Amino acid sequence: MNGNSWKFSEIKVPRPRFDMVKSLYEDAIERIKNAGSADDVLEVVFETNLLVCRVREMFEIVSIRHAMDTLDERYADDQKWADENQPIFDKLEVDFKETVYDSPYRSEVEEQIGHMYFTKTDIKRKTICEEAIPLRQREQELIDEYDNILFESKKTVDGKENSFIDLQELFSHEDRNIRKAAFKAFSEILSENEDRLEKVWDELVKVRTQIANVLGYDSYVPVGYLERERLDYGREDIARFRQQVLDEIVPLCNKLYEAQAKRLGIDRVMVYDENFVFPDGNAKPVGDPEYMMDQVVNMLREMGSETDEFISYILDHDLMDYTPRPEKALREFYTFLPYHKAPFIFEHFNGRAEDVQYLSESLGHAFATYRASRRQPLEEYFYPSSDISEINAMAMIQFVNKYADRLFGRDAWKYEFGNLQYFMTFIPFGVAVDEFQHICYDNPNLSPKERTNEWHKLEEKYMPWRKYDEDDEFMQRGGYWYHKFHFFYAPLYYIEYVLATVNAMEMYRKYIERPGMAWKEYLELIDVGGSKGYLEILEQANLTPAYKDGAVKEAISYVKEFLEKHIE
Repeated sequence: MNGNSWKFSEIKVPRPRFDMVKSLYEDAIERIKNAGSADDVLEVVFETNLLVCRVREMFEIVSIRHAMDTLDERYADDQKWADENQPIFDKLEVDFKETVYDSPYRSEVEEQIGHMYFTKTDIKRKTICEEAIPLRQREQELIDEYDNILFESKKTVDGKENSFIDLQELFSHEDRNIRKAAFKAFSEILSENEDRLEKVWDELVKVRTQIANVLGYDSYVPVGYLERERLDYGREDIARFRQQVLDEIVPLCNKLYEAQAKRLGIDRVMVYDENFVFPDGNAKPVGDPEYMMDQVVNMLREMGSETDEFISYILDHDLMDYTPRPEKALREFYTFLPYHKAPFIFEHFNGRAEDVQYLSESLGHAFATYRASRRQPLEEYFYPSSDISEINAMAMIQFVNKYADRLFGRDAWKYEFGNLQYFMTFIPFGVAVDEFQHICYDNPNLSPKERTNEWHKLEEKYMPWRKYDEDDEFMQRGGYWYHKFHFFYAPLYYIEYVLATVNAMEMYRKYIERPGMAWKEYLELIDVGGSKGYLEILEQANLTPAYKDGAVKEAISYVKEFLEKHIE
């Protein structure tokens, strides 16, 4: 099955017997303890790495298949089983790595495989323990409950029943009345489920705080930083970064929305107008999903020999699901099968410009792990920290602008402008998401309504242009944040998107000015995988930390000039 002719659908996923997995780990631990040399330790490390790849791949396949058909009870049962056993496996892995960490041959082993193996082990030692397993299992149950609330919700707009994700797609509709009706329905779904959402979030915050307490921390914030492998910068650096966003980007966004109101012939941009950039409609991909996929393949073949090889691998092994279906999970994602060293891309092609953005993001992630997994010796090194990983993705989104004519025809310029405006205006929203999470986890005893009011204040601070209809009481007091699944799925994840967006703009400027050199630096960025730390990788790729004083102004200079030129 690990040969050249396999297909994703053919991979068999027997549930492993965890007594057997535990026995294998116990044996590996004894061999490390009795090792007579660094070579003996390394032999066990690489053998156990293969076990890790097999088990982690099983969890990923279960997750993918459940996402492909959420209505199939077999896949739902498999997912429930995986959710219950993932924390147990994580603990077994930590026990093994702690033994390697404490080995008298550690320094010699580190010389062979690099310091990040032990850095990542240290992180897991600080974030995983036996007492936390039932809390982690409850955390996953709450995440699933949130998912079910929104998956089950539907509203009728323009004579058609729409899912929660369908409604958000209508925010770019050419008819303003439909945009308004879609946002009203979107708001109604959240407000009608407010009690349930409040209870889920309130318990999630408290469960995560309990996890932090069990691990020896006063709040979840330091745990979240460790889980994100955020080691080279702290909350003070991020606070300074937010200030740069306020100074350099918020005024530009105000200017962009003022110009958009004039283009649209309205007094001011309402929340349901924000995504509708042009009076004759946003850019739309040319052709049906199959045509769009053909153009994406051609683009990647032309982009470079490296991406040509990559997309051929994806196609040969059926590692992409992009066809919309009612039973599919309402999200886009990329994941990785470490045993096969195979990325998997999960998308919904619905004829929107956003389809190209989401796909480009997933392609960036997938291409990066495809490359790193073939250059790095250990599963831990296939993936960089999330802040680097998001640069891989965001940079690819910007590189695709160069090929927009393949996907959008004569609307290519509209796609590039709309894409760059979207990411520029996303940055203030992103720092608000980050600051909100800090507030929630720093103050776990806030009431649900107090938390929602904190979001309302952050909107006024970072998004002063945002305007809701006066009769939308739920949104007026701050209910918008409940739709952002990252709060529930990935605690303290989000600032990575924002830092990466700034670095991607820095890289896009280079791609315009010196495409060959920019592509070379991009490959250097992704090939490292997780074998180095955040600042080490930025330096290798010739990028500036986005939180450094003055970095935001410099990084966005080309995109800012482009946007200002076109709105004038």
